[in-house]
Amino acid sequence: MHRILVIDDEESIRELLKDFLESKGSEVVSASDGETGLNLLKEEKFDLFLLDLMMPGMSGMDVLRETASEKIEVPSIVITAHATVQTAVEAMKLGAFDYITKPFNLEEFYIAVKRALDVSKLQEENIRLKKELKKKYGYNKIIGNSPPIQNVIKFIEKIADTDSTVLITGESGTGKELVAQTIHYNSSRSKKMFVPLNCAAIPKDILESELFGHEKGAFTGAINTRIGRFELANNGTLFLDEIGELAPALQVKMLRVLQEKEFERVGGVKTIKVDVRILAATNRDLETAVREGTFREDLYYRLNVIPFHLPSLRKMKEDIPLLADYFIKDISKRKKKNMPEFSREAMHCLENYRWPGNVRELENLIERMIILKEGEVITPDDLPERLREKRQTQKLHSGEQVLSSDGVDLNLILDDIENNMIKQALEISKGVKSKAASLLGLNRTTLIEKMKKKEIEYGVSQK
Repeated sequence: MHRILVIDDEESIRELLKDFLESKGSEVVSASDGETGLNLLKEEKFDLFLLDLMMPGMSGMDVLRETASEKIEVPSIVITAHATVQTAVEAMKLGAFDYITKPFNLEEFYIAVKRALDVSKLQEENIRLKKELKKKYGYNKIIGNSPPIQNVIKFIEKIADTDSTVLITGESGTGKELVAQTIHYNSSRSKKMFVPLNCAAIPKDILESELFGHEKGAFTGAINTRIGRFELANNGTLFLDEIGELAPALQVKMLRVLQEKEFERVGGVKTIKVDVRILAATNRDLETAVREGTFREDLYYRLNVIPFHLPSLRKMKEDIPLLADYFIKDISKRKKKNMPEFSREAMHCLENYRWPGNVRELENLIERMIILKEGEVITPDDLPERLREKRQTQKLHSGEQVLSSDGVDLNLILDDIENNMIKQALEISKGVKSKAASLLGLNRTTLIEKMKKKEIEYGVSQK
């Protein structure tokens, strides 16, 4: 049932509208002056309010100004016997949905009421969806109690409600898009669009059109004008994933739109201005790309206003049981499957695996287990072979690595050896990177790149 507020100083009009609207199935509340009506709008929920413009004390126009100032998002229909073009235009500018003059036909009047109630329903649905999105991308979706993940949450809280460009780095599968969504939906731009674009997933010859749009006839197949992601994200947030894959020509255009907040569609001459917050992400080392000449230095610094590095899953192994429990509950509910649990031995396998695909790999594994597992308990035998391999430290014998009958993961062993050698070199050199690199027979920049990739930290020396 719809709730409608009638604000009119004439009792006969209030009674007429009340009786008529109640006969149509609505609940009607009346107010005899603007001030009383405004207080009701502030205190109670209505789907529509009907408003007389000419009232003693607070006029109908004053009520409209206050509802606009207070951001009371309830559609309104203005009713008056003193209609002029000027008052109609002013009422519409203040947010009135429609404008009706006395005397009026009740059935025609109700057509306007129904249209306004449809708008009210859409507004309510929009508010509900926005609340759901904020809940979906709230901080509770970033799972973990480990120091690295708590630092992520604290960092998002600091930067979310700003307009600064953020460069999110980290390995594949660490949740860069989830972090970008969390930033957007906890910012003042959350009422506008979050527009994602994976720069690596779109062919380079159409990526420019995806970003900036194109005019009709701009190229073969451009049969209609099309707006790009920058226009879609106006007043909102544009998330550019895999930004490191941009071709050099597009990097130049990207730099301009970041600096000037303007661009032209492909094949167009009209300059379009936008207000867009940029969140960019990459799993590439852009500093290395800059040195190699594959990524513009000026664009890198324009993107790297707030750098934000996401930890790999192997840096927060204590969170694996929490993440596994969350994915089991979430996926079981979505797939309408029974909710299994991991045995202690199976969980031990998860905690000792290196997770090169990070959180995404863990989520995919659990989805597979839920779909394929028939029993209530997931054991090590249910896991893929790579997770069952024992990651115990291998002993040296006669200068050779011992190969057990169960086999080994050679990449993991070599990775462990390299990690250990780097850490030993840093210990010996007391954190002086140039000396540590010399001990390892590496260039200093190569050592720094390996430390970043492996997330090895030692001291504060930059030498």
